[in-house]
Amino acid sequence: MTFLAVFLAYPLFYNVRTSVHDVRLSQLLGGSWQFNGLDNYRAVLDDPAFWHSVRLSVVFTLGSLVFQFSIGFALALLFARPFPLGGLLRSLLLVAWLLPPVVSGTLFRWLLDAESGAYNALLEAVGLGSLSHDWLTDPSTSLAGVVFANIWVGVPFNMLLLLVGLHTIDPQLYEAAAIDGAGPWQRFRRITLPLMRPVSVTVLLLGLIYTFKVFDTVFVMTGGGPVDSTRVLSLYVYEVFFRFFRFGQGAAAGLLLLVVPLLAGVFYVRRLRREETTGGAA
Repeated sequence: MTFLAVFLAYPLFYNVRTSVHDVRLSQLLGGSWQFNGLDNYRAVLDDPAFWHSVRLSVVFTLGSLVFQFSIGFALALLFARPFPLGGLLRSLLLVAWLLPPVVSGTLFRWLLDAESGAYNALLEAVGLGSLSHDWLTDPSTSLAGVVFANIWVGVPFNMLLLLVGLHTIDPQLYEAAAIDGAGPWQRFRRITLPLMRPVSVTVLLLGLIYTFKVFDTVFVMTGGGPVDSTRVLSLYVYEVFFRFFRFGQGAAAGLLLLVVPLLAGVFYVRRLRREETTGGAA
């Protein structure tokens, strides 16, 4: 309880308190704060830059989740059956997930660099030099670049959880279906997909909670640029706090940032409790 009070309850209370006051830099550590009610929230919601960041966060999150889940599912199906060097390859894939996000962001910033990046060098080596591009400095491709990096970071996590789910399916179900004449696609559609639905929902919810508030990878790769083309909501909150020193508005924006992960978390917890109740009744 003490841990929750010190590291969760108090920071949240302090943030809520800050969000309803007009707080300047000189007043942050001392002095009286002027109460302004919901003015900070109105200022944030009336700011076009906020809604621009919301749209970018939605695109970033959806793009990441779709590809992380799809690739993770394909890899989980691949590793579900043992094959030579399968364990080694699975361990190597987990490296991407174990690396700190700052390291991953720095790695992809180098890979996608316009002049010395390995990706453009690879295109040149295979005779596709005409496709070389300033991936992170062009506003039309910069968001795709950071989504690509975030996909690489999240695929191993998706693969691991989905692989665990696949191992819980009784192999006798597949054997019985094969005896009845069901082909691989029919077995996948009628057995694997339905039985993997609870795990899939859990993976997507956890991915949503994490991805919507990603900061470090985007900040390291682009800093929100160029021309605010990658300024997702977490970077918007950062700029309001530490660039414009609008601490009240920053606290309000930070609480608004928590809405989507919080709703997803509530849904996830309720789902777990419902599954436990159903399992207990069974």
